[in-house]
Order: sequence, then C-alpha cells, then structure tokens
Amino acid sequence: MLPITVTRNNSLLHQWGLPLSTTNLDHHVYVLMGVSGSGKSAVASEVAHQLHAAFLDGDFLHPRSNITKMASGEPLNDDDRKPWLQALNDAAFAMQRTNKVSLIVCSALKKHYRDQLRDGNPNLSFIYLKGDFDVIEGRLKARKGHFFKTQMLVTQFEALQEPGADEPDVLVVDIDQPLEGVVASTIEVITKGSAK
Repeated sequence: MLPITVTRNNSLLHQWGLPLSTTNLDHHVYVLMGVSGSGKSAVASEVAHQLHAAFLDGDFLHPRSNITKMASGEPLNDDDRKPWLQALNDAAFAMQRTNKVSLIVCSALKKHYRDQLRDGNPNLSFIYLKGDFDVIEGRLKARKGHFFKTQMLVTQFEALQEPGADEPDVLVVDIDQPLEGVVASTIEVITKGSAK
C-alpha cells in the first residue's frame, strides 16, 4: 500500500515543488463503492497491484468513535460520516495530484455522500460493486476478523441509494462472479475510462 497524505497543506506542496493548482486532470481517482461484503477492499487491493495505482481503504480514516459504534453493531448516522467523508475528499484531492490512477474504498451508499466526495474533485468517478442481498450475506458470514457484523447488512441495503442516470460518473461491476472476474471487470472499466 502506498503512503497517502490526507491533509491539504500548501506550504508542504510548495516545499515539494508541486504547483498549488487544485487538480491534475490527466490523473483520475476511482472510488469503489457498495455495501459491506461486496469485496471493495479485496478488489481495490488487487487492481491497485496490477495497475501500479495508489490505494486507500477508507475504513482507515474512520475516527475511533465510528469504529466503536460499528463494533457494537450500531449503524453510523450522517453526522458520524461527515468528518470521515471530508477526510476522504481531501485524500482524493491529494492522491490525484501525484498518481495517474488512484483507488479509494468507500461504501458511498447515499447520493449526498457521493456528492460530498465529488466536491472539488472533478476527476473522480465511482465504481459500484453491485450484488444482491443473498450473495453478499453469504460472503459476510464467511468473513473473519472484521468489525462489521452481518445483521448490519439489512440496514446497509435500506440506506443504499443506487446510482441512476443522473450520476453518469458511476460505473457498475457485477460481483456475482469469482474475485478474479470482478478484478478483471474493474480493470476493464478503468482502462476504458482512461482512454476517453
């Protein structure tokens, strides 16, 4: 995993010889979104490896209070997510400055969450790892060592606002296939997007 600087710090950017302009339009950030259990982290990690891309798992930017809540089985509310989404927005801004392709893992279940990530990041797109409840429930039951609990999946599907035609920057990958297939499909949509 590549180290990521999350905080926007103009004095450091100047010190490193980077321009203070906000966006490098030749570079792109892809947010892998979807409910927990859809394979976002596993897919992003392998795609980043194959494409030599920067990778950030958004869970690492959750404040301690959010992690404690999730560990107890309590779902996060919008107020809990605000500072987390802002940290991810800043991370996307930082990553696109110096990386041709960057991947961020974030559930981004609601449209206004996605809008917060888009704000100030015109070269950011989403890759929606889409699967039905039964497929994802089976994966969560098989998962070990993760603070997410299976009973929260119902809440996640209730919260999910599937992207529609009004979000053309969202690409969809079907996860009802082996991991290798999901990775290949994700690389394909990234490659097609980079060629535009």
